[in-house]
Amino acid sequence: MTDKFDQLIARAEQLISRIEAVLPQPLSAPDWSAAIAWRYRRRSGGHGALEPVRHVAGMRLSDLKEIDAQKEKIQRNTQQFVDGRTANNVLLTGARGTGKSSLIKACLNTYAPQGLRLIEVDKADLTDLPDIVEVVSDRPEKFIIYCDDLSFEEGEGGYKALKSILDGSVAASTPNVLVYATSNRRHLLPEQMKDNLSYTTASDGEIHPGEVVEEKISLSERFGLWVSFYPFSQDEYLAIVAQWLSALGVAQEDIAAARPQALVWALERGSRSGRVAYQFARDFAGRRGT
Repeated sequence: MTDKFDQLIARAEQLISRIEAVLPQPLSAPDWSAAIAWRYRRRSGGHGALEPVRHVAGMRLSDLKEIDAQKEKIQRNTQQFVDGRTANNVLLTGARGTGKSSLIKACLNTYAPQGLRLIEVDKADLTDLPDIVEVVSDRPEKFIIYCDDLSFEEGEGGYKALKSILDGSVAASTPNVLVYATSNRRHLLPEQMKDNLSYTTASDGEIHPGEVVEEKISLSERFGLWVSFYPFSQDEYLAIVAQWLSALGVAQEDIAAARPQALVWALERGSRSGRVAYQFARDFAGRRGT
């Protein structure tokens, strides 16, 4: 009888172990000394994990040209953050390829020696933000939660999770965590002509946005700092091309000769962005063997 009971207990323990293996597990802290940047990934079993980014892009603030006003705002806010002073969550919006993501990476490289760390979270995983914040809340480092190319469609779950983390949650904000997000949309949610029907007009003629519009701008308003980026002029584009060619070791006389090719490259791509300038510079320098 005792042997059967022991076998039953052993089988029950095996069954419990199998069930625990497939149930979502609490997010565990990684080895923080392994990297300065991390990616949050939800694995097939539903478990979340922070994976180290072994090779962070070696972007420097000095590499970024023609965005001095934007650079000054982001650098000032980040410096306040790593110094332990008050700072704001940041929303970087505007034209594609103008340096939004590059500026965040450059700040990480600049301030990593002072304890700045970055955790990249995909839009689909934003519902797990409270777990991520809980894991880092007692750490001495400063963490930027980085959301690239952020926008939402109606009814997506990550929208409310991000909204609560930024402002409005019952839990107090964590002083060592900020959210930096990039987007092509300032209001992060799609805007439609029918939304204008929800506007109301007071007796004195003052216009008030309706509930639909208020909801669509409420998330953006929770970012304390808005930084806008704009398409580059031809001269600005060529200045960025020259900077990247110089950084890649191309001689000055070759840089001057590359201007017509750089303009054709931009025309073919339909864009004079910093990203297009960098791609041209890599192609040109590669063909020169530098």
